[in-house]
Amino acid sequence: MTGGTLAVTRDINNHSLYKRRLETLGFQNVTFTDDERDALDFKIRELQPKLLLMDAEFYECCTPYMMGLIKKMFPKITMAAVCIGHYPEEYAMNFIFNGIKSYATSYDGFDVLYKALEEIGKGREYVSPAVLERIEMRKEFPAAAVNITERLLQMIRLCCCGFTDNEVGETMNISKGTVENYKTKVFTALNIRNCIELIRAVLTLGIVKLEELYFYPKGLLLNPKPEKIQPLRRNK
Repeated sequence: MTGGTLAVTRDINNHSLYKRRLETLGFQNVTFTDDERDALDFKIRELQPKLLLMDAEFYECCTPYMMGLIKKMFPKITMAAVCIGHYPEEYAMNFIFNGIKSYATSYDGFDVLYKALEEIGKGREYVSPAVLERIEMRKEFPAAAVNITERLLQMIRLCCCGFTDNEVGETMNISKGTVENYKTKVFTALNIRNCIELIRAVLTLGIVKLEELYFYPKGLLLNPKPEKIQPLRRNK
């Protein structure tokens, strides 16, 4: 598939549908995958795509950072983030800041999304108008607080969304020990004791906005689990 398009999304059930849509828009040699991290790196080396499209929510709020890492490993590949839904514009700016030249979202309307994909497929850069507006307003990624780096901000968002330490580590591709170390740095910087106080602090200080806190871990299970329904017994 050298020179084709590699699309990365967890929406496995719609891979064939998305593939047909991209081919209709003129994309050539389209391959879909839900591989991540090392497996994704291997697939990129194997297929050598000209263009890589990634679902903006693939790594939840960490997707801009993870795409930035992929861009550093494969600088010759054109990359674009695509969101079928809504991804907070304030955070979508990070795709651009991390070297991803294009960002398109269905939140602008599907007609606009398809035109954006056509532009991206032709090798042109495209950034959602709402994200461009945020970039022009900010000029640079705003510093949230002293000693709170972009990587720590990603962990903060995940913690505020209810991710456990293991889920944070899996999403960010770091060890549980590193998660605990990150938490210690954040708790010390903000003078707080736990994740409940973290939510209050970051919302009060404006480090994180309420509309950004909508991410969910993979394989989410609600507790307590519903009780099993006992089968009805027939009267003898």
